[in-house]
Amino acid sequence: MKVAVVHDWLVTYAGSERVLGQILLLYPEADLFSLIDFFPERHRRHLLGKRAKTSFLQKFPFARTKYRMMLPLMPRAVESLDLSGYDLVISSSHAVAKGALTRKGQAHICYCHSPVRYAWDLRGQYLEESGLDRGFRKLAANLVLDYIKNWDRKTACRVGLFVANSRYIAGRIKRAYGRESIVVYPPVDVEEFTLREKKEDFFLAASRMVPYKKMDLIAQAFSELGRRLVVIGDGPDFGKVRDRAGKNVELLGYQETGALRDYLQRARAFVIAAEEDFGILPVEAQACGTPVIAFGRGGVRESVLEGRTGIFFNEQSVESLKQAVREFEKTGDRFSYRDIRANAERFGAGRFRREFRKVADEFLEGR
Repeated sequence: MKVAVVHDWLVTYAGSERVLGQILLLYPEADLFSLIDFFPERHRRHLLGKRAKTSFLQKFPFARTKYRMMLPLMPRAVESLDLSGYDLVISSSHAVAKGALTRKGQAHICYCHSPVRYAWDLRGQYLEESGLDRGFRKLAANLVLDYIKNWDRKTACRVGLFVANSRYIAGRIKRAYGRESIVVYPPVDVEEFTLREKKEDFFLAASRMVPYKKMDLIAQAFSELGRRLVVIGDGPDFGKVRDRAGKNVELLGYQETGALRDYLQRARAFVIAAEEDFGILPVEAQACGTPVIAFGRGGVRESVLEGRTGIFFNEQSVESLKQAVREFEKTGDRFSYRDIRANAERFGAGRFRREFRKVADEFLEGR
């Protein structure tokens, strides 16, 4: 059986690329396709050393850094990938990969991280990051995003089986495409993020600094509380976060995995204010035995056990987060670091490979 694996774009090593790496471990002979491939060489081992067969977007000027601005061209680009010689197509999709063209008789399984975020849920963020949030440019961009949204809905019929990364995303798939899906939680390297029971007196927030992550909200809340906060990450909102950070908030910028792991192991709690599709970092924190303080919507509701491995706050507001921190400080001693670690072990990479392969094999047998 010839297998093709299609990913949206290869630029950074983040959550969706970890899923991709595990899929390639299951199908090591598969050919890899992507709209563009500028993947960091230091991480290519996670893709078994593979380089992707790319679309015409690869040759565009500034494709490495301005690829999101090429969104209007992405449907045509993914449809230009020649997948005709394969028996099984697996798409790893949070944008357009699931819209790849297949011929009659081919099987197509989509591991869906989310329906196209820029068109469905994060339109405001996309417009702001691309400088398209005012005047005529905003009007034109909204017309393009309406086109992308309609294309995304119509091309759902090209997928034989949807696999969602959480029940939360399964709900989005149902609303957007009218399709059912099977949930297989993404893989987390719980072996790399090991338990440490001795915690230190600081809180940790780590994320790419984009608007929906609400990192500025976290910085402001802790500045007002006067509690020590360490912040890891960079991105377009770094300046906004810095402006709201008091002397008790330490901004470290981007850090490699080893440094991030060290802070996750030592932190009193990990703080997240985003509405995440699933959220791998909160699971990595729990693998270190570190409880989580999280905004209580999205996939984090499925990975954090309220009162046992973390607590939730109900509004994306400074006051709501401050109240959650105060509650945590009153009751934080009740958490068992070993129980927190045990919860994280539910999401290991081996479990992902077993579940995804079982789902795929049953789908192929059913055809």
